[in-house]
Amino acid sequence: MAKKKVEKKIEEVDETQKEDEAVRLLKAIIPYIVILVVVVLIRTFIITPIMVKGTSMKPTYDGGEVMLLYKLAKYDRFDVVIVKIEDEKIIKRVIALPGETISCENGVIYVNDRKQEDDYSMGRTPDFEKIKLADDEFFVLGDNRANSLDSSELGPFKKEKILGRPVFTMWPFKKIGTIKK
Repeated sequence: MAKKKVEKKIEEVDETQKEDEAVRLLKAIIPYIVILVVVVLIRTFIITPIMVKGTSMKPTYDGGEVMLLYKLAKYDRFDVVIVKIEDEKIIKRVIALPGETISCENGVIYVNDRKQEDDYSMGRTPDFEKIKLADDEFFVLGDNRANSLDSSELGPFKKEKILGRPVFTMWPFKKIGTIKK
């Protein structure tokens, strides 16, 4: 009878040790799970890496640059943004804001009937008729006006199509740093 009691005590100790090991393991894993969840949430909703493709933003970007895209940004005139067209992401510059009118005559851009100084462009901007933007629309152009699929052909983009604003260049190393207008 004493032997059975001892065996039962040993089994109880073994079970307690197994439970303690499981709790220790769980406590060791929880910080990694939390870190993983936080990283996924940040990447999904706040900031994510992107790569510039093509030459539509020359001379500002040559293509191949890797940047961090800030998804919660507010957009101002001349900000560089990433726009989603179907399954593709393109990089462009905001030229006109919601509620404004924009047109281009003889390669000169007019926003609200005022000529815009266009320090970013390379090449001639294609002419287009006056467009009145809705309260949720932006007009975006590539800096390489002769080689850019943008609002001059596709029309304005709704805010929901703008994924965010690049805020930091990570590659190439010679361009590493914060992105300014």
